[in-house]
Amino acid sequence: MSDDNKNLGDDLNDMLDDAKAGAKKASDNISKKAKEFSDEAKETANEFTQGAKEAFDKTGGDNKKILAGILGIIFGCFGVHKFILGYSKEGGIMLGVTLIGIVLSCIGVGVFVVWIMSIIGLIEGIIYLTKSDADFYNTYQVGKKPWF
Repeated sequence: MSDDNKNLGDDLNDMLDDAKAGAKKASDNISKKAKEFSDEAKETANEFTQGAKEAFDKTGGDNKKILAGILGIIFGCFGVHKFILGYSKEGGIMLGVTLIGIVLSCIGVGVFVVWIMSIIGLIEGIIYLTKSDADFYNTYQVGKKPWF
């Protein structure tokens, strides 16, 4: 009977060793999976952060849509909205034509020139404000479309 107890004890020790080995293997597998998950989560977070930064840079960081739109509506004849967007030549043209119109208003023709420049500024201001942020940015700040 003592041989049976000895064999039973050895069997229990073998089973305990097998259970320990299985638990260690499962623990290693879980640790490996947790590390992979952690690495993937960090990579996804970095991609999200980079995408958010790019989106902010494209739409919020340097977007002058509202300022250019309002100035186009209010002071459109002077080309202020063009200067805001970096279109110095086009802003200068609008300013120059308006100043010539003001000078020529003494003979009556200049009033129409100033009026036309004001209408152009008004239309451009409305166009700027009605475009989506991405469309405005792509059209007027990246694509550099100077008129309408």
